Amino acid sequence: MDTQAMDAKMGEGGSAKPFEGEGIIRVDNLNLYAGKTHILKNVNIEIPKNKLTVILGPSGCGKTTLLKCMNRLTDLTPDIKVSGNIYIRDQHTGELPVFGAKTDIVALRRKMGLLSQRPFPLPMNIYNNIAYGLKLRGKYTRAELNDLVEYYLRQVNLWDEVKDRLRSPAVRLSIGQQQRLCLARGLAVNPDIILADEPTSALDPVSSEAIEKQFAALSKDFTLVMVTHVLRQARRIADYVIFMYLGEVIEMRPAQEFFEDPREEQTKKYLAGAFN
Repeated sequence: MDTQAMDAKMGEGGSAKPFEGEGIIRVDNLNLYAGKTHILKNVNIEIPKNKLTVILGPSGCGKTTLLKCMNRLTDLTPDIKVSGNIYIRDQHTGELPVFGAKTDIVALRRKMGLLSQRPFPLPMNIYNNIAYGLKLRGKYTRAELNDLVEYYLRQVNLWDEVKDRLRSPAVRLSIGQQQRLCLARGLAVNPDIILADEPTSALDPVSSEAIEKQFAALSKDFTLVMVTHVLRQARRIADYVIFMYLGEVIEMRPAQEFFEDPREEQTKKYLAGAFN
């Protein structure tokens, strides 16, 4: 990733403008190129705290790329160039620049866990998948670990299904159970923000419903940012919607206003099914 020019432009990171209201993530003039392809174009958004924000739009519009920018997963892709910045509201530092030259990327990714399209449980048993995340936070006695593993499995409604086989390999779980296990593992590192990239796209309807219910419950205590291109799902679960098309943010509003009274012509066409 070409960060030299970016860091020179942004320095150690005074922000261009302050947060408004209860925002926890602010994206300022973000542009991203993959080679010569301009993927994200002048993105300016603010994501509210302790809400479920859905990034909505057709396939290929830059939704996942924007999500990955938030915790620097774009660093793993060659030939990426970024300008602009993303700021995280932090209780200790005030504002954390995601693309700052001195930003601790490991700490950033603990603050913002990512749930991907397909679950990737660690190659170990169910218990240790959760204990691994806990050990990243600090040292615990065996009794404390046991209690915390149960707590996080209960948070995703998985405890009753796996309590008698905690020492079984996690890969033996169903895909839906694996996704909930990965969510529990992400919660165990005590994040402020949960990023989710189409987390139900590989799941059956029953498992999808379970994940949606968990997200609705978790949004009371966490900020969730979820990518989807499924309108029905966005209608069911979103508190706030960001609509993207061809790398640009077209409209962003509270979900009820977005779906009932869209302002932009492209939004109206998308909601009417003119393109997907």
